[in-house]
Parts: sequence; C-alpha cells; structure tokens
Amino acid sequence: MAVVLRLQRIGKRTQPHYRIVAIEKSSGPHGQPLEVVGHYNPKATKDKEKVTINGEKVDRWVKNGAKPSDTVGTLIARARKAEKAAAAPK
Repeated sequence: MAVVLRLQRIGKRTQPHYRIVAIEKSSGPHGQPLEVVGHYNPKATKDKEKVTINGEKVDRWVKNGAKPSDTVGTLIARARKAEKAAAAPK
C-alpha cells in the first residue's frame, strides 16, 4: 500500500478549495482519503489563510513512508515558513 499526500479538490466551479489528504496512490481523484491533514484555499488574500496544515499529522505520515506531491511539498514548506515568521519575536 503506497500512500501519498496530495490535493483533493472540493468546492464550486468558481470557488476552488482543496483538502490536503493522505490517500492510497491507486485511488482516483475522488477516492476515500485515509486522513485529511490540511486545507488549501488559493483565493484567500493572506498567506496565513491560504494554507492550513496539521504539522503533527504530516510528520507522522511522512515518517511512515508517505510521499508528498510536488505541489503539496511546496505548500508544506510555505506553511512552515509562515508559522516560523508568526512565532518570531518582533
């Protein structure tokens, strides 16, 4: 069973919204995910609102062998960068 972290589209035609899911690689684009680990809203105005990821769940899946897609890998890096910027003292 090969597990990947990828985007799963939800929402209306003109209002795209994506779930970041852990899912079997052989499942189709609308398959049942094993777990939802975050959300991505490309229409949000602020970077903080665009990507919401549960870091613990992502780390657990990656540790167990799940491979993020290129896009999800970029989103994870962006979310972690935003978390560090928010946590840094001003």
